[in-house]
Amino acid sequence: MGGSWERLVQSVKKILGNMQLPRTPTDEVLRNSLLEVENIINSRPLTYIPIDDAENEALTPNHFLLGSSGGSKPLVAYDSSPATLVNNWRTSQIYANIFWRRWLREYLPSISRRTKWHYPTKPIEVGDVVVITDPDLPRNLWPKGRVVDVRCKNGQVRSATVRTSTNIYNRPAVKLAVLDVGAINTTQEPGPCVLGGTVTQAA
Repeated sequence: MGGSWERLVQSVKKILGNMQLPRTPTDEVLRNSLLEVENIINSRPLTYIPIDDAENEALTPNHFLLGSSGGSKPLVAYDSSPATLVNNWRTSQIYANIFWRRWLREYLPSISRRTKWHYPTKPIEVGDVVVITDPDLPRNLWPKGRVVDVRCKNGQVRSATVRTSTNIYNRPAVKLAVLDVGAINTTQEPGPCVLGGTVTQAA
């Protein structure tokens, strides 16, 4: 009981403890940074909720707390000067970005179903729930969606088409992190690969 959330708390505490901060934060800056961290954690996928083909979205803790996956930034009243507010905001964003980078390195690989080195790699399949990794996007804005098509070369899945709640993306397989959140059944035709323990060209 509680093993999953205990591991999550442990991973967050580990990242926070290992963060190399430019300077010791004030109470207000620390509070703002932890609010950003809270939003990052609560936007992680829990499972998949099929709404319709145009609005598929992964269920997250923020859906229960705020009604949407992204979450709204809290409104806080300040009595400080504008210059102090700007400086504190920038500092809290720096800390949140430090946490985000470590979160990606340590948490994202732990929830991906694809294995490496010692075990056969399970190819991406139609219906898989994935995160599209994109280092050019701002923090916590990587799209999440469902694979609707896969394309192969030499018997290996090289790229896939991903449908999100707002768009359709074609991305190489190396840019997709498959989440073990219970992919939904799909009635679409499979891609040009035979998927399973060994990937081969379909007859």
